[in-house]
Amino acid sequence: MLTKKQKEQIVADLSEKAAKAKSMVFVEFTGTNVSKINEVRRELKKNDAEMKVAKKTLINIALKKNDLSVDLEQFKTQMAVAFGYKDEISAAKVLDKMSKKAKTLKMLAGIVGKEYFDTAAISVLAKLPSRVELLGKLVGTISAPISGFANVLQGNIRGLVQVLGQIKK
Repeated sequence: MLTKKQKEQIVADLSEKAAKAKSMVFVEFTGTNVSKINEVRRELKKNDAEMKVAKKTLINIALKKNDLSVDLEQFKTQMAVAFGYKDEISAAKVLDKMSKKAKTLKMLAGIVGKEYFDTAAISVLAKLPSRVELLGKLVGTISAPISGFANVLQGNIRGLVQVLGQIKK
């Protein structure tokens, strides 16, 4: 049993993490062995995220301190919360990938910014490309007309060189 002081410390810690997190993903881990949980934690840490296991009531209190209202009592299972600090979808991406390896690990819901997402919506978010990938695609799209124009200009010069080469022979 946790003492009142320990519970207050857990709530304060969760509340602080929730305040600085860009996203939170609630995860069911019932039946997942310790080695898989540690593997998930390592992957999350690589992506500037972390996972904390706590009682649902303590998580709810911490969320209310940050003006977030989620009814976690609807989930009838053991729960952990993953906090994503780098971007909005990094924690969800890692958990989605790891849930394919460990079938007992399931994403239940999530919060991005101040908005609540159910299981289906958080799974869709996890499949989105990362910010870096999207920026790369944007740069490629912007540079495509320029590189096409450069190729057209080079084509004329190439044609001239080929004609001059034929005349020389």
